[in-house]
Amino acid sequence: MIRCPECSAEIDVDEDEVEEGEILSCPECESELEVSQIHPVHLNVISEDADDDEEEEDDEEEEETENGDKDLIEEEEEEEDEE
Repeated sequence: MIRCPECSAEIDVDEDEVEEGEILSCPECESELEVSQIHPVHLNVISEDADDDEEEEDDEEEEETENGDKDLIEEEEEEEDEE
């Protein structure tokens, strides 16, 4: 028997039937768990927050690009006004 690293619920896992990298689900808290080691089995919580962080970073990069383009357009307009 192993325990969920998130809620400590017992999870019935046969060490001979799981593979490293396999994804399991906790029956209690429904967390997704990745088998990171076998013999003994060790589980890591797959965080949904990690996915959200990657999406936020992508959004921030897009915003920076958009803002950078706006700055260039404003500079060009100012130069035209000066002429």
